Amino acid sequence: AAARWDLCIDQAVVFIEDAIQYRSINHRVDASSMWLYRRYYSNVCQRTLSFTIFLILFLAFIETPSSLTSTADVRYRAAPWEPPCGLTESVEVLCLLVFAADLSVKGYLFGWAHFQKNLWLLGYLVVLVVSLVDWTVSLSLVCHEPLRIRRLLRPFFLLQNSSMMKKTLKCIRWSLPEMASVGLLLAIHLCLFTMFGMLLFAGGKQDDGQDRERLTYFQNLPESLTSLLVLLTTANNPDVMIPAYSKNRAYAIFFIVFTVIGSLFLMNLLTAIIYSQFRGYLMKSLQTSLFRRRLGTRAAFEVLSSMVGEGGAFPQAVGVKPQNLLQVLRKVQLDSSHKQAMMEKVRSYGSVLLSAEEFQKLFNELDRSVVKEHPPRPGYQSPFLQSAQFLFGHYYFDYLGNLIALANLVTICVFLVLDADVLPAERDDFILGILNCVFIVYYLLEMLLKVFALGLRGYLSYPSNVFDGLLTIVLLNFLHKWDPRSHLQPLAGTPEATYQMTVELLFRDILEEPGEDELTERLSQHPHLWLCR
Repeated sequence: AAARWDLCIDQAVVFIEDAIQYRSINHRVDASSMWLYRRYYSNVCQRTLSFTIFLILFLAFIETPSSLTSTADVRYRAAPWEPPCGLTESVEVLCLLVFAADLSVKGYLFGWAHFQKNLWLLGYLVVLVVSLVDWTVSLSLVCHEPLRIRRLLRPFFLLQNSSMMKKTLKCIRWSLPEMASVGLLLAIHLCLFTMFGMLLFAGGKQDDGQDRERLTYFQNLPESLTSLLVLLTTANNPDVMIPAYSKNRAYAIFFIVFTVIGSLFLMNLLTAIIYSQFRGYLMKSLQTSLFRRRLGTRAAFEVLSSMVGEGGAFPQAVGVKPQNLLQVLRKVQLDSSHKQAMMEKVRSYGSVLLSAEEFQKLFNELDRSVVKEHPPRPGYQSPFLQSAQFLFGHYYFDYLGNLIALANLVTICVFLVLDADVLPAERDDFILGILNCVFIVYYLLEMLLKVFALGLRGYLSYPSNVFDGLLTIVLLNFLHKWDPRSHLQPLAGTPEATYQMTVELLFRDILEEPGEDELTERLSQHPHLWLCR
């Protein structure tokens, strides 16, 4: 009885997790299979599988011929690093072994009958076998084989393990018949206007310069077809029309009619068909997901309701005990906010059995977005501090910060425009640096005032505040490295030289903080600094 109780609880947990993730419940439900099923769909296993897919796709950047270089220009890039034979192959075979284990687990959990009917799993098996055979051939030829077929098959691993990719490909397959009809209209449209264009612009004698220029677009059938195909996307408009238009303005009617029919009618019709097909498939996909959720929750209800009369209580009743459902929910992998909301709703039933309809409605909580509550603000006793907290915690204070940030951006743009003709090494950024210092001080003050008004936890609960705080810390680091003395360039022999040298020495005295005797000695060498000090 205890073993059956644990089995029913585990089955209900798996069915509810399937309902949450919109997965099919057509899999093994014995104790060992459910343990393996939950481990397979755990975060660790799924992230490991995703990393393996990323790793085998990333191999294309470092495999021979490697494209992992600093520049794509063949004139300047150095010779790429060529990995030794067996290095990338070792990583690849590890990835293939992970995929083989993934396929084996899926085949065991869903059964051989489902495996034979699932084309994706059959394709998974074929791709793995071909990849392993090609990998063996590659090693036997010491990595000097002329063709590696397995590289062409690697994107299949991403397609097979992504439900969104599968849905997209299936929708494209359903859209192809209607898209093909519009594509046929576009082909007929291009062929007809290609023949008309060749008759209009490539006939007769071509002696003068305008006619020879017109031949560059309508010289033969391939050139004419390519020119009008590009014009269908308006990429070469009006270049393709200018030579003919220069000869006779009436030729513009040909290009206008072609563009109106092709770009404004047929292309929009193709877009409407694609949108309609994807919208219809989206509705069908939502219905399928909703059906899977209801099927999973109904299966969990049937399992839990079978446990009601086992102990002699409620022998004729049909329903689920709230205590049993709470025990199941504690083991379900679900985010804490939704789990807490569902458990509170279950506790509200007390000891009353849940019917099938109430059990289904309970999982509507999964579709509701949870509003995140921010931590309470700190309380201050002083009326002045309370007024300051209200002022700096108001959303108008955020608007002021955004306005100051906009002003900072405008000042940077103004200085960039003014110094557009000056080399970066010759620019005098002293004034811009002072303005940036002022803005950074304001950002720091704004951050401290928000922490005062909201509290540290309340400040960190807003993602925008976290971003602003990190950005302020980065700007403070740049401010620490900025040296105003680097912008002081005294001009020898001028009154400005004496003034700038005075300011430079004053900065040095302030920053170095010399002792009184050392400072007196310096000032005796420069009497004009006494007044400045």
